[in-house]
Amino acid sequence: MSFIGNDLIITIALFVLVVLSVLGIAWGLFYPRLSKNFNRNKRIDAIAMNRVQIGDKRNRTAGADRRKDIEASLRKIEEQQKQGSKKKSTLKARLKQAGLTMTVRQFWLYSVISGIVTFFIAMIGGLSALIALGVGFVGFLGLPHFWLARKRKKRMAKFVAEFPNAVDVIVRGIKTGLPLGDCLMIAAAETAEPVKSEFQQVIDEQAMGLALNKVLPRMHERVPIAETNFFAIVIAIQIEAGGSLAEALGNLSRVLRSRAQMKQKIGAMSMEAKASAAIIAVMPFIIAFMTYLTQPDYIMIMFIEPMGNMLLAVTLAWMALGILVMRNMVSFEI
Repeated sequence: MSFIGNDLIITIALFVLVVLSVLGIAWGLFYPRLSKNFNRNKRIDAIAMNRVQIGDKRNRTAGADRRKDIEASLRKIEEQQKQGSKKKSTLKARLKQAGLTMTVRQFWLYSVISGIVTFFIAMIGGLSALIALGVGFVGFLGLPHFWLARKRKKRMAKFVAEFPNAVDVIVRGIKTGLPLGDCLMIAAAETAEPVKSEFQQVIDEQAMGLALNKVLPRMHERVPIAETNFFAIVIAIQIEAGGSLAEALGNLSRVLRSRAQMKQKIGAMSMEAKASAAIIAVMPFIIAFMTYLTQPDYIMIMFIEPMGNMLLAVTLAWMALGILVMRNMVSFEI
């Protein structure tokens, strides 16, 4: 009987332990929900979560609205650029882009003088009247426009080299808290030509009452390169859509310097091809001159006989075409 009593006590004790364990587990799991503060905490958490969701939604909405504003600004700028690109580059515009102060009338006057001088030089050199007339025509139309294109190209190259420094000056000024107009004045004072004169003209046009987003496209018309176009787009987007102008211009400065480094790398890689093209272009003239020194009768037929004149004209035309093709093959634009 004692054994039966001990077994019963042990069974009851185990049962009590199991019941207490189940109650403890249930208490640990369900006590937070049964407490008085559970509903309050749950409501506070829901309100906080709603605030976070509302804030995220507002941020997403603001970001979407900003993207729409930027896209609309870009479309507007692209339409303006398409309308501007339809306008042909006039001689007056190219003279301004080359940094020249002469008028169109003066340019044509100098062209006439150049044509007359080259015509008489050809006649004094013993060329026939037809060939001399062709040389004079080249001196009238070819040489002045070639000289103008060279001046314009050199000025654009100087502008591209100096423009990132001007953008860096503007970025430093904006980071110190200066207004954009004052930063442009500092850039006009501290940069070298031709960037200095272009920014000075921007400041003068602003002083006349024009808005900055209207003035910068004019600078792009005077200096029609990608760098000024990027600058005008960044400023226009910042004015219309807002944002960190210092960060945008800093990124633009890095892009401009990367473009300049890429152009230098391309120029170095294509130098061999350019040298080969120059040698091939100059070689016929050297051979003709050496033939004239050794056997002048052989080469003078090209200048005296009508058939020789025709062959010489065809040869020069084919050489010009070949030089143009080689120039386009080694010319890269980025």
